[in-house]
Amino acid sequence: MLQELLGIRTPARAEGAASAAATDPLPAETAMVPVPTLKRKRPRIGLALGGGAARGWAHIGAIRALERAGYAPEVVVGTSIGAVVGGCYAAGKLDELEKFARSLTKSRVLWLMDFHIGSGLISGDRLKRLLERDIGDLLIEDVSPRFAAVATELRTGHEIWLTRGRLVEALQASYALPGIFDPVRLGGRWLFDGALVNPVPVTTTRALSAELVIAVNLNADLVGRGALIPDHGGGAEPQAEEEMAETIAEGLFSPVMGAASRLKRIVRRSAGAPGLATVMVDAFNITQDRIARSRLAGDPPDIHVKPRLGRVGLFDFHRAEEAITLGEDAMNQCLADLEMTIESLPGGY
Repeated sequence: MLQELLGIRTPARAEGAASAAATDPLPAETAMVPVPTLKRKRPRIGLALGGGAARGWAHIGAIRALERAGYAPEVVVGTSIGAVVGGCYAAGKLDELEKFARSLTKSRVLWLMDFHIGSGLISGDRLKRLLERDIGDLLIEDVSPRFAAVATELRTGHEIWLTRGRLVEALQASYALPGIFDPVRLGGRWLFDGALVNPVPVTTTRALSAELVIAVNLNADLVGRGALIPDHGGGAEPQAEEEMAETIAEGLFSPVMGAASRLKRIVRRSAGAPGLATVMVDAFNITQDRIARSRLAGDPPDIHVKPRLGRVGLFDFHRAEEAITLGEDAMNQCLADLEMTIESLPGGY
């Protein structure tokens, strides 16, 4: 513009160079180098599978939904039935376990209950043989993802993390419900159900190097647990008394040959009092619920999955299809929270 005002003409060569500079790309040595985008590393996902007897089939659906969404866990820890499902998953036998669960009927469940008089009412040998058929002599340290089962030591009450040895024996020890199954001797210790000390093993999962913990709590839907009644005393009895665990006394024990009548006399309610089965199951449920509340409050998971299993009883093993669907639905509802949690983690992941 200044050159035109002063009447100065630009040489043709200079004009051509200016035009070329305006249209040609920059030389390679001066071209802008693209800045590479940093890919975020996904956190090490851990899955804590809680105890809850027959409700544990929900773990199968939860794992299916998690895998389908592309979030396969690298650490799996289970308590009781959670150990069974988690251990079969880690061993690559989840398909076989799901097929078995869906095939269960009331009569087949009864057949699996090999009753005897010992440390528990059920020896558990038939269940162990079924696990050995599919898992064999596989060792915990040889499975992937990394796996651990939680058990409780008899007498001391120590929380035992089973991280090595035969997988089948670890699963059997973790689900040995006191009074129902015989305890299992491993490494010089008598072990039984891990739900007595760690019903939803979040702490164990973190300790095994999980950076993000997803917990599946099978008992979170039991409304009214842990309530306080500050004033109570004698008075008129209610007209109708709620029945609870008659299923075990009548449904499980009555078909047993030979010992049926004696077992029914042991567990049957007398004069309206709760039977042995009711007392045992309720005591275990209450203990497990109180411990789970306390431990989850002290070390909450990053994602808390709560399947709506309130209508599924502890011994409703024949309702696998329903429980699996409820577990899948519950995990699907948590996937958006899981994605947001991963996105909000520090850039170091």
